Amino acid sequence: MDQGRILRATGLRPRKRLGQNFLVDPSVPPRIAAAAALDPAALVVEVGPGLGVLTAELAGRLDPAQGCLVAIELDEALLPPLRTRMAPYPHFHLIAGDVLATDPAALVAPCGRAAAAPYAVVANLPYYITSAVLRHFLTAAHPPQRLVVMVQHEVALRMTAVPPAMSLLALGVQFYGRPQLMFRVPPGAFLPPPKVDSAVVRIDVYAPADRPVPADEAQFFAVARAGFGQRRKQLANALADGLPLPKPLVLAALAAAAIVGSRRAETLTLLEWAALAATLPPDLGPRSGKATFDDA
Repeated sequence: MDQGRILRATGLRPRKRLGQNFLVDPSVPPRIAAAAALDPAALVVEVGPGLGVLTAELAGRLDPAQGCLVAIELDEALLPPLRTRMAPYPHFHLIAGDVLATDPAALVAPCGRAAAAPYAVVANLPYYITSAVLRHFLTAAHPPQRLVVMVQHEVALRMTAVPPAMSLLALGVQFYGRPQLMFRVPPGAFLPPPKVDSAVVRIDVYAPADRPVPADEAQFFAVARAGFGQRRKQLANALADGLPLPKPLVLAALAAAAIVGSRRAETLTLLEWAALAATLPPDLGPRSGKATFDDA
């Protein structure tokens, strides 16, 4: 059904407060689903299904007897039309709530799988919660195997950046997984059209033992936050101010990690950040084990 007709029939309007830009171009959902490379028996979580155009595409690719799709939607006004649209799919489950206040384990519970069952996340994310949603899933006790998310194109470029254009967002995503920009989506694919292009990014999440940076997470991100906290400064100065530590100690740690102190934070690789975190005094950050993707 035409998405504009759904809006007119229900009297619904995109809510700016929730960052809603409904995906209405029918050519985009099949490309997103293809990027997710879903097995028919997969367990899939969708964040913010909106009008259900992507939801129906995902459900149609799953085997009703083996696959399972769970969607979580914050806007209560969208729940009735979503239930109506998805009624033909018995393997679909709808949760009303805020994804950021919901443990991923609770999201997959309706499927009746084992607690450690693998799952994928697929989402057209509101721009303003992109970094928070990524952090929510990537740092979860049981993270997904894969995330396929539509985000602002500029954010997609930051997620997939390499030196000398790294960012805290790039470090955060690439610490936990391997991101790949799949394709660009123009504003006209949405209602209302946003003022910027979007892009679909696929993140293949590492198993903890397979991470390329086997660093203490809290220490790693405490050092990275300090380094990126004052990006116009040379790294030695930014770290001395941000941690804070005596500058001679910071210079000695940089030398031990074979990093020139005059470099800027955006030029360092993940491995260099890990080496630097290992040479600095331990316990610099809160022991939450959580990353911070503040620059999204």
